[in-house]
Amino acid sequence: MKKSVFILIILALVSCRKEKVGFKPTPYNLIKPSHFPNMIIPNDNPLTEEGVALGRFLFYEKRLSGDNTMSCATCHMPQNGFSDQNQFSVGIDGIAGTRQSMALVNLGWENFFFWDGRASSLEEQILEPVPNPIEMHQSWKDAVAKLNTDVKYRNRFFRAFNEEGIDSIKVSKAIAQFLRTLISAESKYDVMYKYENSMTLNASEQSILGTIDPEEWAGYDLFKSLNGADCFHCHNGPLMQVIKFSNNGLMPNSINDLGRAHVTNNPEDNYKFKVPTLRNIALTAPYMHDGRFATLDEVIEHYSSGIHMSPTIDPLIEFGSQGGVQLDAQEKYLLKKFLLTLTDNNFINNPNFKDPN
Repeated sequence: MKKSVFILIILALVSCRKEKVGFKPTPYNLIKPSHFPNMIIPNDNPLTEEGVALGRFLFYEKRLSGDNTMSCATCHMPQNGFSDQNQFSVGIDGIAGTRQSMALVNLGWENFFFWDGRASSLEEQILEPVPNPIEMHQSWKDAVAKLNTDVKYRNRFFRAFNEEGIDSIKVSKAIAQFLRTLISAESKYDVMYKYENSMTLNASEQSILGTIDPEEWAGYDLFKSLNGADCFHCHNGPLMQVIKFSNNGLMPNSINDLGRAHVTNNPEDNYKFKVPTLRNIALTAPYMHDGRFATLDEVIEHYSSGIHMSPTIDPLIEFGSQGGVQLDAQEKYLLKKFLLTLTDNNFINNPNFKDPN
């Protein structure tokens, strides 16, 4: 009798135990600009509301660095178009890098990352800065241990991935989800591009169209002209970027950075670097892979008269042998006027991209 009662009590306790509740992440409704191509999202890292929210917290999380002073946002600041205003970013140990931090924008349409393209996915790229000794300088084991002490993070990871546990792969996936939402598509240039391609403009875009002055249109024509600024070969379309590597005629710097050749060990890739987007270029100074140019005027002058010829120079730099396209003062003025139309204030002020803390 006593044995039967004991068994009944055990069964009752077991039946009352709460089963672990599962959680199904909510699909994220990514709104693709009408004039953009489709974004290819990895099958193993679909965008979810919970994943994007977690990635946003992690992007601004300083505990990912060894001394809790540095986050991704330290070198990719919203007000600077998610780039760094310093020529070289300085890590937690006071050591400066050798390349300028690239702007983080429209990354969902890119298929290689870093100036030399050594990462083939956004997730892979995100894994590098944390253990890098001249950046955040912390092992992933220690970074994950810090996050695990925070019950809020443990809950956020569970909601984002519907399983217990935090690891570096989940961190990279969450940050990648957030970064894919950093879409810039609301500049004057977007209106100009849609208008010239006979695409439908909404009421707000119609209003912006009326504010575009003749000099901005003239600068755009110059930008595209083969006999003008001749920029269109490497920077065109809604992304304002051709996905390729290019030697754009820079004189080698003091460390003789070979760029893409460091990855391929192919001398034909010497001094080739990833072509960056021109979006928000007025906000992302300094310029080039080594941040050698502090102003847009210097960049324009480089392509006008400062081209350095070398065996791997991009063949599309057609006037390289004469030093560049040789723009006069008025043409330089007009070209700069156009480049300023690429500024997207809605992007840099988007509250969904700000520090959530």
